[in-house]
Amino acid sequence: MKKILSKIFLLAAFLNFGCAEDYLDTLPTDAVSEALVFTNTQNARTALNGIHRAMYLRWDSQGQPGEGGVMMASDVLGDDMVMTTQGNGWFISYSRWLNHVNENSGDVRFVWRFYYAIIGNANMIIANIDDAEGPQTDKNEIKGQALAYRAWAHWQLVQLFAKRFEAGGANTQLGVPIVLEPIIVGGARNTVAEVYTQINTDIDAAIALLGTNRVAKSHLNINVAYGIKSRVAMTQGNYTVAAQQAKLARDGYPLMSQAQLFEGFNNVGNPEWIWGSKQQDDQQTFFASFFAYLSVNFNSTNIRGNPKAINSLLYNQISDSDARKGLWDPNASKPALRDPFIDEVTASNFSKRDYMNRKFIAQGGASSVGDVPYMRAAEMYLIEAEALARAGQNGPAQDVLFDLASARDSEYTKSTNVDEALINEIMIQRRIELWGEGFRFYDLKRLNLPLDRTGANHVSTVINGKFEEPANTNNWQFKIPISELNANEKMVQNPD
Repeated sequence: MKKILSKIFLLAAFLNFGCAEDYLDTLPTDAVSEALVFTNTQNARTALNGIHRAMYLRWDSQGQPGEGGVMMASDVLGDDMVMTTQGNGWFISYSRWLNHVNENSGDVRFVWRFYYAIIGNANMIIANIDDAEGPQTDKNEIKGQALAYRAWAHWQLVQLFAKRFEAGGANTQLGVPIVLEPIIVGGARNTVAEVYTQINTDIDAAIALLGTNRVAKSHLNINVAYGIKSRVAMTQGNYTVAAQQAKLARDGYPLMSQAQLFEGFNNVGNPEWIWGSKQQDDQQTFFASFFAYLSVNFNSTNIRGNPKAINSLLYNQISDSDARKGLWDPNASKPALRDPFIDEVTASNFSKRDYMNRKFIAQGGASSVGDVPYMRAAEMYLIEAEALARAGQNGPAQDVLFDLASARDSEYTKSTNVDEALINEIMIQRRIELWGEGFRFYDLKRLNLPLDRTGANHVSTVINGKFEEPANTNNWQFKIPISELNANEKMVQNPD
């Protein structure tokens, strides 16, 4: 990482956003005084808001809408999201497993820079907030959020750019550089074990500082921190911790009703959303939006020509009495049989492909505005159930699974499966519930599973015949971007 003044939040607070390059690489050192920003906690909150906004705003290209862009990449790398046509090309290279292993890819560069920018700006807050004027409770909240962001961003990076964490192993494989200073200076890659140690140190410190109160769900509170800790613990195979933290994370966030499932997954006001980006109606980002690529109705070339669909084999495992089955239409290409809603929200020139989704709904055909979901109570139920099952606690796992599944399927009866069969049932529920929310690639890698798209509705010409990838190959690691290699003499590339 070249030496960068990491002050994304300064421009977020005082100027309009342009492309990310403008405020990462060319910001004058005296553009805004650091001392002025951290004079008091009110100004420091404005700085923190810059990180919140960076989560969903455009970076170098329209296919890089912050975390939403990484979520899309994760799902199209997996087996459950189907790119029905090539459309206008966005995310197709990811689906072919070509983009993430190309060190010259601008998208790979974006992913690296996006998370390190969050880390760098979190570090600026952590380094200065203790000396700001204001109530100690405010300082604790601001610092806690910054620590949680730093933990989360390091965790995202080490999952993508390093080999998977092996529970019980030494984990001496190369991870990513741990950055704890406000100014990012290129360093060597820490081991995966070292990165996870720092992640846990930061998230524990965040939990100690945060409470339940916050300004909005785009901000991080203790529930979000618990949720991050539960995710990290699952990746490490710490199932007791994962189950405990997931239960704490969902406290106070009831599951949505079956009717609310069909409201578009676009509103942080939904009762079960724990964390998500709130996009104001007047903050239109047009094609640089999560909903510009995944919604059913935004009037873009990508949505019109390439509606995203669910893996047909997965769809067929959804019970007919499960309300979630209505989030996809297996007969969308057949005018007489398809869901009337699809015709209501799309024009005649929209492609209608079987198994296309109606889960995600943008504000309207001319607006890609929509709140982006990062963490929901349903995910925490699934983490808790999976963790309990993997820890051999079949009965408690069945109980937690029932609480979620019965809310979605009124005819669901408590599972009698145990051990591997129960784990498999939970994982099917996870794939259905979290479709499109950016989890599948991470789950396959976490569990050391192969990519298998065979026998479903994946289109060979779209994915360029990429139906399979064995587990644990080098292709499961993103390449370090060439810009980082050129600027940092200590950086080592992942093997081909």
